[in-house]
Amino acid sequence: MHLEIENIFTSQLPADSNETNETRQVLNACFSYVFPRIPSNPKLIHASSEVAELIGISKEDLESEDFLNYFSGKKVIPNSRPYAMNYAGHQFGNWAGQLGDGRAILLTEIKHKDQVFALQLKGAGSTPYSRRADGLAVLRSSIREHLCSEAMFHLGVPTTRSLSLILTGDTVLRDVMYDGNPNYEKGAVVCRVAPSFIRFGNFELFSSQNDVPTLKLLTDFTIKNYFPDITSDGKEKYLEFFKSVANKTREMIVHWQRVGFVHGVMNTDNMSILGLTIDYGPYGWLEDYNYNWTPNTTDKEHRRYRFENQPNVAQWNLYQLANALFPLIEEAKPLELLLQEFQQLYLSDYLDMMRSKLGLKKIDAGDGKLISKLEKNLQLSETDMTIFFRELSSVKKNASPGSAIATINEAFYKPEEIKKEILKAWENWFEKYLNRLNLEDHSDEERTIAMNSVNPKYVLRNYMAQVAIEAAEKEDYTILKELHGLLKKPYEEQAELDKWYAKRPDWARDKIGSSMLSCSS
Repeated sequence: MHLEIENIFTSQLPADSNETNETRQVLNACFSYVFPRIPSNPKLIHASSEVAELIGISKEDLESEDFLNYFSGKKVIPNSRPYAMNYAGHQFGNWAGQLGDGRAILLTEIKHKDQVFALQLKGAGSTPYSRRADGLAVLRSSIREHLCSEAMFHLGVPTTRSLSLILTGDTVLRDVMYDGNPNYEKGAVVCRVAPSFIRFGNFELFSSQNDVPTLKLLTDFTIKNYFPDITSDGKEKYLEFFKSVANKTREMIVHWQRVGFVHGVMNTDNMSILGLTIDYGPYGWLEDYNYNWTPNTTDKEHRRYRFENQPNVAQWNLYQLANALFPLIEEAKPLELLLQEFQQLYLSDYLDMMRSKLGLKKIDAGDGKLISKLEKNLQLSETDMTIFFRELSSVKKNASPGSAIATINEAFYKPEEIKKEILKAWENWFEKYLNRLNLEDHSDEERTIAMNSVNPKYVLRNYMAQVAIEAAEKEDYTILKELHGLLKKPYEEQAELDKWYAKRPDWARDKIGSSMLSCSS
């Protein structure tokens, strides 16, 4: 297996001079060199041939001993030097200071077909940034990350990718619900792939330390390597950079809202500077259309990271990035204008996105009210978001409100509740929606195709991941592989796998892992 090593991050940015692997505060350095923990008996569970091909690894390579050794952390890739990034961040709205890669180690950066990819092991052991943790990961969280990364990519959502899922052969002690009842679980590592894993928090760190030279060095490096369209100089360069990051972040959030994805831990250290979905922890997809739902048990009280609030949190996080970049710009007003623009552009993009979900190509003055009323109706009774929008594409222009309701009936968790005031609300909405559809020029068939290209049939519901996890813990990986294949084609019918097109079963409503999750990994 040959990989073309291209370590731009470590060759162009300052390293930690202390190479001992001890928890500590690290100053004036973007990273620390560190070796992965050597696993006792690694075993490849699953690898994505698609991601492998993307980075220049053949199918034969995937089956090799070298692949197993390199991507489990057992051996170091020749001519590489693994490292952990140094960054800070705000967690749940509070400044947390230095954080860094506490359980992630970047193996190397490689070049393939003129593209550079960073290869990162999650769960590969402690680093100087692990604080009081062991830097390891368990099978259940690793399965969730491996499946979700690829599911999001095929949904069209900007994301990191996942190359491989490997058992380490070691056990890891974890307290799943933080209730004082820890248990040993199977350890695992995932290899994540992205152009870069630089986060908002990388910039926050140096700004908070008043280390402007390193802040400038990092920002110039990021612009040069990942934002080549920016050619201006001085303050204007950094303003263009911030604007580009804001645009990429907005695009990512619109996609999250489109498919009903809830990240669960939108801390600034979990925000990619490239607008990629990163760090899959207690994430989830909306089952019933609940604005207030968060998948994170840690967030249960205040619900900061609930579905409805994700755009606001993204803007808040951008405020923190603006503060971090301020020493390079030294003017608040242009940054404030860009932050205001973020909100305005998001609202416009959201409206366009919702039109696409409803099969509306033209723009009508009443679209905002139509969408707002729909969002309220979806919360009158438990209504499955994914199934509702998928079935909505089958509604014909000449339908009656009653027959249209019958078409989407499968989306209701309790169809018996759709009566009286709730039924009237839906009849009223469908009357307006059908009138709006008849303003469109495209046929029912054309609209169905368009709607089904933005409204997925299959998403990685938490109960689906949990079923795969429980089987994998018994060394049965068939469901894991089946879901991995299913989620590559989320917009296609896949009749043979239609069993996964279903509402959350009752047993999964409150079950650990199938409803809310903790950050335990």
